[in-house]
Amino acid sequence: MKKRYGEGQVLIEAIVAISIGVVGLLGFLQLLTQAVSINKDVGQKFVATYLAAEGIEIVKSLVDENYTATPRAAWGTGLADGSYEVAYNATALGSNLGARSTAVLNYDFTSGLYDYTAGEISTSFIRTIELTNLGTGGDNELKVVSIVQWTARGETKKVILESHFFNWRLRP
Repeated sequence: MKKRYGEGQVLIEAIVAISIGVVGLLGFLQLLTQAVSINKDVGQKFVATYLAAEGIEIVKSLVDENYTATPRAAWGTGLADGSYEVAYNATALGSNLGARSTAVLNYDFTSGLYDYTAGEISTSFIRTIELTNLGTGGDNELKVVSIVQWTARGETKKVILESHFFNWRLRP
């Protein structure tokens, strides 16, 4: 009886090849999962940044309304120091919260807008606008800080934007 060397070698080679293929496939799936997760995080930060910018634009609109009102309102009218919740369609600031907002913004699919009252989906975005009157007597400069925070994967994240508005339309 002759000894046969090499019997079962094909089986071992097949097992090794399948193992390498499975490890490669698992690595690819892990990479794909990470990419989807990062994409979601970037999307949320993108939305939060635009919500913070919108908050500053709302305050800018209120500053402009003071100037264009008939009769013209004094600089800073209705823009007292404090923390506020503002919606995209605000025509005035609400009451001073005294602290950061805890109300979440809702998303309305029909209009594509975020609001505190309307909307089909409650998001995790919370927007707070902090106003501080600066300068001599607080009548020259308005500091606006727009803070949007949200929770993603159990971690609280936040975007903070700051802008300053000046009373450059001084009247005699």
